[in-house]
Amino acid sequence: MTVNYGSKRLVVGAHYGVGDWLAQRLTAALLALFTLVLLVQLLTPGALGYDKWAGIFAAQWMKVLTFAVVVALGWHAWIGMRNIWMDYVKPVGVRLVLMAATLTWLLACMGWAVQVLWRL
Repeated sequence: MTVNYGSKRLVVGAHYGVGDWLAQRLTAALLALFTLVLLVQLLTPGALGYDKWAGIFAAQWMKVLTFAVVVALGWHAWIGMRNIWMDYVKPVGVRLVLMAATLTWLLACMGWAVQVLWRL
């Protein structure tokens, strides 16, 4: 009879969640920083219209920051959705389909966001 508890218990995959936790916190911090930068840009004097909006994203540093945020948002969403699928969807085939659909959707959204960003 094997004992499945106590100090002799074999734990497989321990600490793999620490990297996901850290990635979620770092991407959330970048998203919060971007939100603050965007709010500061939007609250500067002047009429809020297309010209101001396009002007905000015309600077190369803002395009680079926005690109980093798009990637961070995709990564953040992927980790969260992957964990939801792994925790709550037990049939492996259904989980695989949901994960593939989620990844496809996120990559398409990220590609569209980059296309819009560099079109400005």
